[in-house]
Amino acid sequence: MTGGESFRVDMHVKVLDERVVERAKARGLDALVYAPHFTRLPDVRERADRFSDDDLLVVPGREVFTGSWRNRKHVLAVGLDDPVPDFVPLEAAMAEFDRQNAAVLVPHPEFLTVSLDADDVATYRDTVDAVETYNPKHWPHHDRRASAVAADLDLPAFTSSYAHRRRTVGEAWTEFATSLDSRADLVAALTRGVDRRVVHRSGWTHRLRCAAEFAHLGWENSYEKLDRVLLSGTEPTHPDHVAYDDRFEGVY
Repeated sequence: MTGGESFRVDMHVKVLDERVVERAKARGLDALVYAPHFTRLPDVRERADRFSDDDLLVVPGREVFTGSWRNRKHVLAVGLDDPVPDFVPLEAAMAEFDRQNAAVLVPHPEFLTVSLDADDVATYRDTVDAVETYNPKHWPHHDRRASAVAADLDLPAFTSSYAHRRRTVGEAWTEFATSLDSRADLVAALTRGVDRRVVHRSGWTHRLRCAAEFAHLGWENSYEKLDRVLLSGTEPTHPDHVAYDDRFEGVY
């Protein structure tokens, strides 16, 4: 992969196609972590492999929705070997991530009703590898609060574009102070706390793209999700799905 003394990763995107790859390369990124909602790990891996090349590493991830729909807490896992479904209790998901030696990241902490709070992060301090301290969907006070969570627990920081829209890809990235050659290298850098910088773009264009991402949040968490949960039947990542072979039976 890309050589040099640093490695720039957009640590969490929801979209991936030719245009996303083109945009990521134009923004000077070395890697993306692709973690779409409600998509099984084998499918995430297949799409990540399809769009990886010598100039851009695409790493599969899973943002697992732990708990019930009304009391869900998101956790981002990178480096999973075995699939983990949504809607299992937080403690069950964390135990599974720990068993698999995955990198465990806290996206958008203390944000609205979909995030780990400071007490959750403290409880799983020994499992969590990094806390997101800048997110384009955040308002400034959210970023300050997230930074305080990371600082209070002496945990490394990371950032991402959290892009649900193509134009947001590359608006924020985590820059590691070393070159990385593979998905395994990225997981190791996260779990070992390799030095990194949290970087984001600025200016009015950045602010507009952040505002567009925040506006998308309302749609994503209303009609689209209502249709998924109440009208579309069992999600592919639901613990009852046949793909999990009853491994999580009785844990939710």
